[in-house]
Amino acid sequence: MQSQLSSISQSVSQKTSAVSGSGMDRKVTKKSQAYKWPLIGAVGVILFAWLAYQSFNASSGRALTVNSERIVISTVSSGIFEDFIPLRGRVTPAKTLFLDAIEGGRVERILVEDGTNLKAGDLIVELSNASLQLNVLGNEARVAEQLNNMRSIELNLEQNRLQHKRNLVDINYQISMLTRQVEREATLVKNESISQSQYADTQDTLNWYKSRLKLTLESQASDAKMQEAQLAFLRETSSRLEHNLEISRQNLDNMNVRAPVAGKLSGFNVEIGQSIGRGERLGQIDTPDDYKLTALIDEFYLGRVDIGQQVQYDQYRLEVSKIYPQVQNGQFEVDLAFIGEQPRNIRRGQTIQTKLTLGDESKALLIPNGAFYQDTGGSWVFVVTADGSQAIKRPVRLGRRNSQFIEIIEGLEQGERVITSPYTSYQDMQQLNLAH
Repeated sequence: MQSQLSSISQSVSQKTSAVSGSGMDRKVTKKSQAYKWPLIGAVGVILFAWLAYQSFNASSGRALTVNSERIVISTVSSGIFEDFIPLRGRVTPAKTLFLDAIEGGRVERILVEDGTNLKAGDLIVELSNASLQLNVLGNEARVAEQLNNMRSIELNLEQNRLQHKRNLVDINYQISMLTRQVEREATLVKNESISQSQYADTQDTLNWYKSRLKLTLESQASDAKMQEAQLAFLRETSSRLEHNLEISRQNLDNMNVRAPVAGKLSGFNVEIGQSIGRGERLGQIDTPDDYKLTALIDEFYLGRVDIGQQVQYDQYRLEVSKIYPQVQNGQFEVDLAFIGEQPRNIRRGQTIQTKLTLGDESKALLIPNGAFYQDTGGSWVFVVTADGSQAIKRPVRLGRRNSQFIEIIEGLEQGERVITSPYTSYQDMQQLNLAH
């Protein structure tokens, strides 16, 4: 048994020594390190190029690569700058008179249609208003009564004046008779043909009439002064009442709407039986074959547009006749009046293209007008380099502009090329790399 165990132990130890022995080991050789140096050199070159690129961007600002086929490049040129702006004007009547119902009522009769050429005084529509008719009749009765009262007062004053005149005539007659009688009785008293008392009575009567004449004259003068003032007041009151009566009758006559001037009726749309309110618009009358233009101008030109500036439409001339200073949606409105002959083939509501002259023609450096101006306000542009590979941001000073060109004041030279398409996508860039 022991011999078997020893043989087994010997065999296990032999196997263990076979596994962990030198027969399982092998020599490991180091790989070559020659390939590391080119790799390190390539990484260094890339790192240097990246640092140089970052250093260039830090000194020249942000850059962006742009396809040159998607932008517009224009050349700075020298030429004559025409200081004008194009205007699209709408044809409107030169003068328009609105028809409003002075008094409301019901439409009884329509005598014309919309678009009819009218003469001054032509009847357009008849209205009826029973309440107004009754009011007018009542006003006429009251005014007539007051006028009659005024006439009665005037008659009484006139009779009083005539009565004063009659009294004066009687008094003067009595004074004349008594004066002759006193003279005769003075002779008779000397002859003792009459008594002294009779002569004294006649003389007292004469003196009484003379005193009465003075009082009557004073009364007449006072009454005449008062009557003159009262008659002036009565005449003024009567005139005012008659004017009020005329207005009442005119209100009734206004129920018949007539054309105040000659022209073409437009905007007239009423029906028989329709109720029209006081002051309601019935239509308008436009002057025939006499037109003006109304146009909207960008608020940028508000300070440069003035009354009397010239406007050209084909061979016809116009001028700015009125400026509406209210700005709505970035625009203000102007009226343009024809000078002399007007085109015969224009119609109301038609739009025509005109040219508003803002200043005289002058020689200047020019750049085509483009959408870039809206993004920069004319303070800077992208200038293309001579080789066409880049466009550099440059501050400039731009002046007047029209629909075709912009005047260059400083910052650009003749022959230089500028990007004139929109800058919306690269307003913050300092440089554009142009890819072909």
